[in-house]
Formats: sequence, C-alpha cells, structure tokens
Amino acid sequence: MIGLTVRPYLIARAIDDGLRTGDTAALLTWVGAILLTGVVVASLGIHRHRTMTFLREDATARSSQVLLRHIARLGAALPRKVAAGEVATVTGSDVTQASWALTMTGPGVGAIMAYSTAAVVLWRVDPMLALCVLLGVPVIALSIGPLLNRLQNADTSFRQELGVLTTRAGDIVAGLRVLAGVGGRDLFARRYADRSQSLLRQGYRVGSITSWVQALSVGVPALFLSAIVWLSARMAAEGQITVGELVAVYGYVAILSVPVFFLLEGGYLTVRGLVAARRIIAVLRIRPDTDTPGGPGPEGHAELHDPRSGLTVPAGRMIGVAADDPADAIALADRLGRYVPSDVTWGGQPITGVDPAEVRARILVADHDSHLFAGPLRDLLRLRAGTTDAQIAAAVHTASADDVVASLPGGLDAPVEARGRNLSGGQRQRIRLAQHLLAEPDVLILIDPTSAVDSHTEARIADRLHTHRSGRTTVVLATSPLLLHRTDTVAYLREGQVVAVGTHDELLDTEPGYRALVARHADESDTDAAPLGALR
Repeated sequence: MIGLTVRPYLIARAIDDGLRTGDTAALLTWVGAILLTGVVVASLGIHRHRTMTFLREDATARSSQVLLRHIARLGAALPRKVAAGEVATVTGSDVTQASWALTMTGPGVGAIMAYSTAAVVLWRVDPMLALCVLLGVPVIALSIGPLLNRLQNADTSFRQELGVLTTRAGDIVAGLRVLAGVGGRDLFARRYADRSQSLLRQGYRVGSITSWVQALSVGVPALFLSAIVWLSARMAAEGQITVGELVAVYGYVAILSVPVFFLLEGGYLTVRGLVAARRIIAVLRIRPDTDTPGGPGPEGHAELHDPRSGLTVPAGRMIGVAADDPADAIALADRLGRYVPSDVTWGGQPITGVDPAEVRARILVADHDSHLFAGPLRDLLRLRAGTTDAQIAAAVHTASADDVVASLPGGLDAPVEARGRNLSGGQRQRIRLAQHLLAEPDVLILIDPTSAVDSHTEARIADRLHTHRSGRTTVVLATSPLLLHRTDTVAYLREGQVVAVGTHDELLDTEPGYRALVARHADESDTDAAPLGALR
C-alpha cells in the first residue's frame, strides 16, 4: 500500500527534472525507477492477495474446527437447544463471512498507512491540499457509516430467517414420505413457499442496502478525486505548484482511491463479519446438559431405576418396554441414558452423579435412524479398537444383515455413502443395529430397532438378539409382538407410567390396553396370521 505512493512522486520528478529541463539522462533515470517500482509493487500485490487468501481460508478452517468440536461435545443437547438449519447456516456461510472480516487486518491496516504517507507527502506540496485530503477521507467514511449500521441490522434479521427456513426445508425433506402418506405435502410446500417469499423480500432489502454501500464506495471517492484535481489544477495555473506537483497530486489522490476502497470494503465486511461472529458465539455459548464431572459408576452390571415412570431395568436381562405414546418411550430413553436431568438411579446411585464419559461408554441409547458416515462398511462397523472380523460377522448375523454385506460389491470393504444413501431403509437400519451391537455397552437401549424391516427379518433379529445379548442388560423400546415375545419381561407404559409388568403372553391375557397396542402394530405390519396367534 505504501508502495503505491512512491510512483506519483517519481512521476513528478521525471516531469520536473527531466521533461521540463530537457535532461534526457535524468528522464531515463526516473522512468527506470518508475518501471522498477511498478514491478516491485505488482509483486507485493500478488503476495498480499495470496497471504490474505491464506489467512481467510485458515481462519475458516480454524473456526470450523472449534465449532465442530463443540457441536460434537454437545451431542444430544444440541438439537434441543438450536435448530438444525441454524447449525447448518452457522457452520457454513457464517464461518466464511466472519473470516472475510480479516480484510481489515491486512489491506485495512495498509490502507491507513498509505493514507497517512500520502497526507505527509501532500503536506510538503501544499498544506491546504493536505488538509482537504485529511478531512475529505473521514467525510467519505462518515457518509457511508449510517448505511453500514442499517446493513448490520438487516443482515442479522435475514440470517436468522435463513436459519429458520433451512430448518424447515430439512424437516420437510426428512419427512417427505410421511407427508405424502397423510396428504400434507402440498400444505407444507405452500407454507415453505410463503416463508421463502418473505425471506426473498428481506434478501432484496439487504441487497438494496449493499448496492448503495458498494455504489458509494466507488462513486464518493471518484467525486473526491475530481474535487482535489480541480483544486490542484487552479493552483498550478496560478503558479502556486509546479506541473510535476500537479501530476503528483493527481497521482496521490488517484492511488488514495485504492486504500479508501479497501477501508470502506473492510468496514462493510467487518459489519457482516460481526453479525456472523455473534451467531457463531451464540452456538459456542451452548453448554451440554451434563457438563459437570461426576464420580465412577457402579461396578459390573447394575439395575437402572426411573422414578418418574416407575420402570426398573433388571441387570443382565432383556426387558421390553411398550409405550402407548412413542414420545414417552423416547423421553424414557433420554432419562436412562442421562441425556436430560432426571432422578434415575444406576446401581442405587444417582446417574447424574456419574461421570458423563463413563455413562456414554457403558450405556448406549441406540436410535434406529442414527447417522451413517461415509466410508468402507468395515470401518463403519469397527467402532472399537481391536474388533475382529469374527466379531463383525457375529454382529452382522445377529442384525440379519448378511444379505446386505453379500449384495455390496466388495462385501465389508464396499464403500457406504454419507447417510447410507446407497442402501435401502431396511438395510441402513440393520447396519445401524450391527454397529450398536459391536459397541458392546453394559446397557443397550434400542429404540424401534426393526421398524423398517419385514416381519420375517424381524423374527430372525428377535431370536438372534436375545442370544447375542445374553447376560447383558438390554432395553427394547418397541410395540412389535415379535420383539416383545423374545424379551425376558415386558413393561407396559400408559401415559408415561408403568401400569403392568410381566411376560409378553401374560400381558396379552391380562392387559386389554397392551393387547390393543401390539395388535395395532401387527395390523400396521400386515401380519397374515390369525389375530391372537399373530400377537403371540
């Protein structure tokens, strides 16, 4: 930036010492200096751009790492405290936007130094010109300041609305099949379109303010340059400055348009960066529900007890939980897994007093639609160091996923796409079940582990699951009679409370509500057997 102020000075010397005096040697000397300076300044400009690009990319990568580590630490607390669309917007566009604010640390600082250098040189030419420049540039900045404040407010509102709309889009896509089944696809599409039009209008408002900022960033410096050139031309005509100094003044003011532009652009990018940074910090301020350290958990297998529902999970056995409301089953799983504050006890001690890391290692709440990452199938299944191929094969067999492995080119070495897009819904669910089994937790809590498979596959999984988890605590939250029949005992939840405990057959005979619940599941699964036989 400072190098930009050298060339006007050299041009003035070439005019006054070479052209006006007719000194060819002096003219050639100054022309050579001008060319050399141009090469040096161009080289420095290339390095400046490369350096700033590196800094912005580095800042983006570092901010993303901080965010992703924090999001991973939040775990299940994240979706309860911030929408998925908000997270996507923050980790995507906001991180990049915040990094662009670093423009002020490079070209911004250089612009201030170049402006100061040009002002000093102009002061030596004429103090009045220097004052015009010194006072003119702040006026330019002040003229755009109010627009930058409006831009900050408008951009904040726009980005918040964008996060909400992104969340809605994700929800619609995730539940598209369900919406089509209940006839709600068109309704949600209209609601999304209305919200999208509202966001479009806000985007136009942001674009309108941005266009004024960018137009003034170019137009106002050009008017300023014209005024300074007009003033210096009058002074040259009156003999107050030389022709060379007139050209130098023009050069100084012309090159000042570069640092002024960088200052205005830096201010604009800083404003947008501040908006983005506040949203990033809002996510970083979220704390896990279980952020406090605790003591060790019980040794060996221990029973779990949930006072809120009255459920007691016996140690080393498989218990089925049939809830009349799926939300109650999910809430129960969250309490047993210490994902929410509760009065659950584990081996007689409050689970909230156990170190969260130990709870996560020993109690696994296995959701049937948990995320599948991209990579070879073998790597997806090898969750723990030292897992052998024999263990993988056993888990795959228990999950009735042998045909899935056989159908993939390469078997266990076949690549799985992100979210398992190259697998069917039933195949993804069986691979997830194999993953959960290979984690080998002390307590495995399965939430509808067979909801996407046919009844024959479900029956095989039910038989093999009981054998595979023999001697270890397993909780199966489901209403499938095929699964519940293979558990050691079943707890029936009505309105979130345990109202009956017994074997599957005992509850069929004694609890009409339980019988109706599993019968409804059997009807939804299109069971072909006689009603009572199908339930047993």
